[in-house]
This record gives sequence, structure tokens and C-alpha cells, in this order.
Amino acid sequence: MMDRTLKSLSLLLSYPTSELQAAMPAIGAVLAADPRLPAATRQGLVDLADRLAAGDIYDVQEAYVMLFDRSRTLSLNLFEHVHGESRDRGGAMVSLLETYRDGGFDPITSELPDHLPVLLEFVSTRPFAEAQDILADAAHIFDVIRTRLGRRESDYAPVFGALIHLSGATADTDAVAEMLAQPDDDPTDLEALDAVWEEAEVTFGPDPGAGCPQVRDMLAAMDGPTPLNRSA
Repeated sequence: MMDRTLKSLSLLLSYPTSELQAAMPAIGAVLAADPRLPAATRQGLVDLADRLAAGDIYDVQEAYVMLFDRSRTLSLNLFEHVHGESRDRGGAMVSLLETYRDGGFDPITSELPDHLPVLLEFVSTRPFAEAQDILADAAHIFDVIRTRLGRRESDYAPVFGALIHLSGATADTDAVAEMLAQPDDDPTDLEALDAVWEEAEVTFGPDPGAGCPQVRDMLAAMDGPTPLNRSA
């Protein structure tokens, strides 16, 4: 059974499209109704969904790119925060892809396997106790990104607060402090950022030009019942 809240959080963190814009009222309603989340977090998620629904599509897309695509310290590719560009990252990516396939999940997307919206789509299909274990492993990364988004007064910050809460974990304060000691990227320094990101393209899964039907499937599945999964 699908966890509609985790699926909705995946959609909130996906690149904004007109299709997603149209679905934002339904996404916000799912998040507003989940009693597992604190009231203040639910309100923050609804506010984000409302902004994404009402904003000019080009403005919300530009804001998304400036936050998550042009800043390594806010990257939604989780292994970027752990392994950087070391060889360990490739091995971790292959292992994660095998985990997906062992769970009957074969992501059809141009994104890397560690892209957070892809991971959240996967855990939305797993028993909640298993989903919590996976989210708990990344709790320190969520805490760092939430803090950095808070510094920028971004309304995406509550998404990471929700993920920390759903993980049931307390982030490793030493790991968080070490990561936060690194300076944030300046997303307006495009020349410097281009130099940092310049690297060989790595492709996983199907042809990146084939599009991303997962969003379409996820939106269609939103009509299903809300699961009441709880950890034991």
C-alpha cells in the first residue's frame, strides 16, 4: 500500500511542471490531513503547495533550479553530500539501484538513483517501518539542508522538517555541525558553479531523453486511499 504523504513530499521536491502545478491543491490536502506531522509542519507544506500552484510557472522553475540544481550544498542527490565525487559514490549508486529493483521498483527517469524525489517514491511503496529506517540513514543530510534553506528563508524547508519527523530519528549533531561548517554555494556566481559542476556525465537506467513518466504515474496514484502505516 502506498504512503501518500511520502509520495506527496516526493512531488513537492520534483522539478515544477504545469502538470504538477495543477495537482498541488490535492497534494496539499494530503499533507494537511496527515496526523503524523506536527501542525506547524503541515501548515508550512500547505503554504509551499499553494505557492507552487499559484506562481508563474517560469518563476517557480527558476527558483527551484537556483536552489537545488545550482547549489551543491542543497543538492537533492543525497550521495553528493556523503561521497562527493569519489569512487565510493558510484558503488553506492549501484547498490541503491539494486535495492530498488529487489523491491520491484524500476525508476524510469533521467535522474540519478540517489535523487531524493526518486528515493521518496521508492519508500512510499515500502512498509512504513522500512521507510523509516531508510529515511533515518539520511536524517543528518535532511537536517543540514533544512538549516540551509531556513537561512535563505525558503519555503521548501518544511519538506525536510517533515522528512526528519517521519524518520523518527535524531540527526547526528556532530555530522550536522561538520557539514554546516562548509560554506554555502553562491547560486548567483554562475561561472564558479559551472566550473565546480563540470564533470563527465554518468547515466543510470534508461535513455535520459525518454522523459519521466513516474510523475504521471504518481499523480494518478494520488486517488488511492491514504494508508495508515505505523511503525510497531
